[in-house]
Amino acid sequence: MVHTGYNPALVALSLAIAVFASYTALDLAGRMRGAARGPRWAWVAGAALAMGGGIWSMHFVGMLAFEMGMPAAYDLTLTLASLLIAVGATGAAFVLISRPGAGPREVLVGGPLMGVGVAGMHYTGMAAMRVPGNLAYSWPVVALSVAIAVTAATAALWLTLRRHGVWQKLSAAFVMGLAVAGMHYTGMAAATFTAEAAGAHAAHAGGVGAGQQNLALSVGGATFLILFLAMLASSVDQQRVQRDLQASEARFRAAVQAVRGVLWTNDAAGRMVGEQPGWAALTGQAPEAYAGFGWASAVHPDDVQPSIAAWNATVAARRPFVHEHRVRARDGNWRHFAIRAVPVLDDRGAITEWVGVHTDITEQREAEGELRESNEELQRYAYIVSHDLRSPLVNVMGFTSELEEARPEIRRALGDHPEAERIDADLGEALGFIRAAVTRMEGLIAAILKLSREGRRSFAPEPLDLTRLLRSLVDAQRHQIETAGATVEVAPDLPTIVADRLAVEQVLGNLIDNAVKYLDPARPGRITITARSVGSNRVRIAVADNGRGIAPRDHARVFELFRRSGVQDRPGEGIGLAHVKALVRSLGGRIDLASALGAGTTFEVTLPREAATGREAHGAPTTLAAE
Repeated sequence: MVHTGYNPALVALSLAIAVFASYTALDLAGRMRGAARGPRWAWVAGAALAMGGGIWSMHFVGMLAFEMGMPAAYDLTLTLASLLIAVGATGAAFVLISRPGAGPREVLVGGPLMGVGVAGMHYTGMAAMRVPGNLAYSWPVVALSVAIAVTAATAALWLTLRRHGVWQKLSAAFVMGLAVAGMHYTGMAAATFTAEAAGAHAAHAGGVGAGQQNLALSVGGATFLILFLAMLASSVDQQRVQRDLQASEARFRAAVQAVRGVLWTNDAAGRMVGEQPGWAALTGQAPEAYAGFGWASAVHPDDVQPSIAAWNATVAARRPFVHEHRVRARDGNWRHFAIRAVPVLDDRGAITEWVGVHTDITEQREAEGELRESNEELQRYAYIVSHDLRSPLVNVMGFTSELEEARPEIRRALGDHPEAERIDADLGEALGFIRAAVTRMEGLIAAILKLSREGRRSFAPEPLDLTRLLRSLVDAQRHQIETAGATVEVAPDLPTIVADRLAVEQVLGNLIDNAVKYLDPARPGRITITARSVGSNRVRIAVADNGRGIAPRDHARVFELFRRSGVQDRPGEGIGLAHVKALVRSLGGRIDLASALGAGTTFEVTLPREAATGREAHGAPTTLAAE
């Protein structure tokens, strides 16, 4: 055995190389995870060269720092091989963790791969030594050095996966550099050198020390130059990132100006920190007034506690904050604001801050208040009108009942008059139409009263035989139909649907009334009503006429409230079709219009069929002719 030792200056140089290489590798590896596919390979190569080359350089300088008392030379082929092993193993590990979605599994695979590669580099470098003596190893210490290498490499990859700032990166670089150096010097401690001949130490001491120091300084200088160039590339990339960040901030500022509201930021607890120009412009508060929880003093006293409770519930649930409250504006007036804020999370999922927007909805709330007042007034008026309508309706029913009771006397009075039977039949039919109309009116009045009480219309679905329902509607309008000299055809065996009776009667009754109203008096009028199934759960009802028709430019406006089309020579306020469209939508259906001037009009109403029980065949229409 020969007496050995270390050159303290070269040991310090090796440690500096290890720490500097670790920092450079961490910085480059951190950039490769956020880079696009093309640049990512460049960062992987740079990180592998920095880490692998830095570890190899540290190893080589550490070897030169070892004073073993005999001359030493290095085999160039094995020395280069040790460098390639370090760069290749490090690069393979970085490739693993640079993939999208890389996690603990990749670290547990890449760490041992990189550690074994570093250990292989070390012992290949040892094998490259040419000394006049023998080299032996303590295998337990060798195993310890390999374990240290694997642990250090795994820690290096784990640190690479984590997001960290400059100080965290410096701390990690020191820990990793010391671990790498520890592996090297543990591996050196595992080696034992035995000189072949006496006097070797004297020969070595006389002529090798200065050369080793110069070689170590050259290797270290070249390594630092390479690492400096890597850091320079990182700095250039950092400038690019800074430019992108500035552009992003400019876009953010433009977005803030485009948002119809006030942007603000709070810390995780809800305290305002830093400058909040939007909030200051809204409330007139100075920074010292709104700082911390001072912003709450601008919130309406009645809204402070509800806002705090909603905020605490939101933070506990880790969801976006959605709320409304009143804020005292700069002019001293209270204004309504809708608030929406989202949390900003760190890599551990913890909330770091909140970014929110106050949107002024004062005009909207005032309009809603006025609308509520108008709606309440309309409800009261509807209630009064519907109540007052009952009086004339009761009179009509009274006179109808009296006429019904007087029919036998009328028949006796007519005696043997040749028209007695026809007059009695016409009177009975007319009384039946009156009763049907009164019954429908009573239903409408009941619906108005219910609407005025509940504030919204509700539906009571029931099975409806469309054939019977449509024929009753035609009978109720028989007088208008006969006056127009028209015929109305209702197809037999129409489908049965489940819907609100009054709503369907209003829809189809308005369509029939419209068709009769706009028939062309120059030719015989004809109205045809059919229905067919659409798919398995919908029914399409068509009301077609051969009347005047509607110009294409007016197809959309006929459904607008108080808007009418064509020549205004018929009574009406433009309410019926607007009401029909609203009812059809409420029933879950749709209405379509097909029409052309002089060719007639077809309205198609598509409604849900639901629990239909009737047949869908509609066969040949039944003609109800005016006499």
